[in-house]
Amino acid sequence: MTEVISWMVLLVVLVAVEIATMGLTTIWFAAGALAATIAAACNAPLFVQIALFLIVSVLMLVFTRPVAMKYFNVDRTKTNVESLIGQKGIVTGEISNIKACGQVTLNGMEWTARAAVEDEVIPEGTVVIVKEIHGVKLIVETEE
Repeated sequence: MTEVISWMVLLVVLVAVEIATMGLTTIWFAAGALAATIAAACNAPLFVQIALFLIVSVLMLVFTRPVAMKYFNVDRTKTNVESLIGQKGIVTGEISNIKACGQVTLNGMEWTARAAVEDEVIPEGTVVIVKEIHGVKLIVETEE
C-alpha cells in the first residue's frame, strides 16, 4: 500500500509542476507515474512498477512530445536574435572572412558579418540571408 501512495504522491507532484509551468515538461513522467500507480495497486513487484514508469515515460516523451510541441507552440514568437535567422539584409561593407571584415544592415541596424562559405568575398550592396549567429556576428550567404 505504501508503494501506491508513493506513486500517487509522485503523480500529484508531477501534475502540479506541469500546471505551474505549462511547459509540457513533466506530463510525460506523470503518465509513467500513473502506470506505476496502477501496477502497484495490482500488487505488481517493485521492479515492474519502476520498469513501467520508465517505459511509459520514455514512450510518451518520444512519441507524443513532437506532436504536442507542434500544436501547443503555434503562437510562439521568436525573440531577439532567433528572429533574425532567415531574414534578408544588405551588405554595407565588403564581407571577407580572410580580412576579418564585413558589415550588414538588417532591420535598420548595423551588424558585423561573416560569410557562411569560408573563402567567399561578398561585395557591398549584395543582398544576403542570415543563416546563423555567432556571438554578435551574423553568418550570411548570398541570396540565390
